[in-house]
Amino acid sequence: MKTNLKTEDLTCPSCIKKIETGIGGTAGVSKVDVKFNLNKVTVEHDDTVTGDELKNTIEKLGYPVKSVKTSA
Repeated sequence: MKTNLKTEDLTCPSCIKKIETGIGGTAGVSKVDVKFNLNKVTVEHDDTVTGDELKNTIEKLGYPVKSVKTSA
């Protein structure tokens, strides 16, 4: 599965590392791609991970999430 999250406040490359580390440690996540200049996070994961879980993790790291779209 793939989830695309539109975020806010991604202002620098260190934001990438913070999100990659925060989400990358989640069981079931296989790949995290953060584009800070587009305020976009793409996560590849199995069906044990939900978009809401990913959203909550990113928001706990301090980045508001505007939208979440998950596809098979």
